[in-house]
Parts: sequence; structure tokens; C-alpha cells
Amino acid sequence: MKPLSLIVSIMGLTIAGALLGGCATPELPTATSRASLTTDVNDYQYLIGPGDQLSIFVWRNPEISGAFIVRPDGKVTTSLVEDIEVSGRTPTMLARELEEQLSTYINNPRVTVSVTNFRGPYSEQVRVIGEASNPLAINYTQYMTLLDLMIAVGGLTEFADGNDAKLVRVIDGKQVTYNVFIEDLIKDGDITKNVDMLPGDIVIIPEAWF
Repeated sequence: MKPLSLIVSIMGLTIAGALLGGCATPELPTATSRASLTTDVNDYQYLIGPGDQLSIFVWRNPEISGAFIVRPDGKVTTSLVEDIEVSGRTPTMLARELEEQLSTYINNPRVTVSVTNFRGPYSEQVRVIGEASNPLAINYTQYMTLLDLMIAVGGLTEFADGNDAKLVRVIDGKQVTYNVFIEDLIKDGDITKNVDMLPGDIVIIPEAWF
């Protein structure tokens, strides 16, 4: 009976292994390498967001120029234009829109908008959650990489499984998940594991199973 029991046990383990193998998640593609910049990275333009401080200058009209804080609802109020939506616009787009609205009161207005304190809209921020030393939401900057991001959050905790981390990105309205190998990057110095970050990316770092 013992040999028969052993055979049955082996068969059971084989079947269970096959079932588990069939349910395994397929390997995800590696994110774009830093060496080959994407069009999205090269064409990035900063978008204004709540909490940003704007300097709005109207040529020859200093009385309506000034500094303005973008409210949590994404709007600002100027001397002549009330509750104008600014969040999600580039400074140039906002300047042209202000010129259009001010033309009701001023002949041929010329407006310059600059950002003096950056926060950006939430949709543009890059987030790190899980086993980072200091999980954060960080303002995206052009050409930001995974290495830059990990420096900003202080690296991995001692319990992190950095090589099982995931990068979640929305592409054409669809959520796509990539493998990222943070431990190889920051502990082994494998720079080939560095990847471009894009606005809105989320990096999830799981805890290791010891």
C-alpha cells in the first residue's frame, strides 16, 4: 500500500502544480528604457494645478497684474476676470484665454503667465506606495526616471520585494501594468533597469515573503 500511496501523492502534487502553473500571471513587458525616450516624455508640458502660485502680468496694466494662488477647485479670481478655470492648462494656454476675456475691458491686451510655486494637478503626480522608505506623491518633472523617483522616496525598506514591484500606467484610457526591478536598479546598480516615468504613474512595491 505504501508504494501506491506514494504514487497517488506524487500524482496529486503534479496535478496541483499544473493547475497553479495554469493560473500564473504571464510576465509583463518591461517599461520603456531611459535610453529611448518616448514622444510623451519629449513633448511634456507643465499643467497648472491647485496650490500653484501664478504670476499674471498684463502689459501696461500693473493694477490688474499680480500673484494668485490656484484654489482647490482649480480656479483663480483676478481683478477683472472672476473664477476662471486654470487647472489642467499650460501657462501659455491660460495667457491666451485671459487675453480673450480681458479684451472686453482692455484694447488688445497682452498677458504673460508664469508659475512660481509648483504643485501641479493630481493627475500629473507620480505616486509610490508600499514598501518605500517614504511613500509619496511627487510632482512630475520632464525626463524623471525610476531612479530619480526612488531617490526622492528614500529607497526601499528592509522588508521590500523590489524586484516584484509594478508600475501602473494609463495609456489611451486603459490601465497597463509593467514589471519594474527596483532592487536590481538601486542595490545592484543595474542601470538597464532604469525606466522613464510619465505623469500619473503609480509604482507599487510589495512586501517580501520570507
